[in-house]
Amino acid sequence: MEAAVPEYKWLNYSGSAGGECLPHCISEVSRGSRLGCDNRHVKIACLFVLYSAVACAADSRPLFNGKNLDGWEVIGDGQWTAMADGTILGQRITDLRKQFVPGGPLASPSQFKSWVDTQSWLYTTRNDFGQFDLHLEYWTKTTGNSGISIRDTSRAKWGVTTPPDYTKTPSKIGYEIQINNRFPDPHPSGSIYGFMDAPKDANRDDDWNSMDIISRNDKITIKLNGRVVAEHAGDPQRSKTGPIGLQLHDQFSIIMFRNVRIAELGK
Repeated sequence: MEAAVPEYKWLNYSGSAGGECLPHCISEVSRGSRLGCDNRHVKIACLFVLYSAVACAADSRPLFNGKNLDGWEVIGDGQWTAMADGTILGQRITDLRKQFVPGGPLASPSQFKSWVDTQSWLYTTRNDFGQFDLHLEYWTKTTGNSGISIRDTSRAKWGVTTPPDYTKTPSKIGYEIQINNRFPDPHPSGSIYGFMDAPKDANRDDDWNSMDIISRNDKITIKLNGRVVAEHAGDPQRSKTGPIGLQLHDQFSIIMFRNVRIAELGK
């Protein structure tokens, strides 16, 4: 009797070329061989794996053009730059020598805190990203803080005020995926802010990290350096679509992003 052909499962694309699809399918092919499938079935399965991996990778496209910030909008007073190698740099350019002189504009602790906490964001001009797989790599300095916002219909308008209105920042309207390099904040990198915290050991401090955000109508999944670190259904009252934003958290943070790519479902 001819051996049964194994069922080849397919997982959603998760950011980098081939994502988790290729190794999973290969394991299924191997399982089929162990179950006694003939060589013809294994060859067909391998061809399917290779074709599907190529198609999967081809669905991904860059969110930056590698030359400038066309398609993006700076929100707030941050300076965002597309560097020659395509890396996106976010920083503040306030002259600190003028800010901190005796008798300067920051005369009281409350004035200083309001100023230092004011955020800046870089948002896509598109507001309709729904179900997608977003891949990016980031670097921030020691004590740096940043994040990725999704589904934020406010476009960070209350995060860039002085002081910010923390009841209406992107993590309260949509969702923020935390980036934290030893900043004094209890939420580690990869956390879905306010919903689920990632483990503290997932981030590579003072180094480049890769992040994948898998946005589905019924669930948001976060991978950090290839490891699933957070997963949550979210708030059913919040929008299922919105822009994508990159955060410059405060006056002293510096953030860099590269290889920002997206694969949208059904597009």
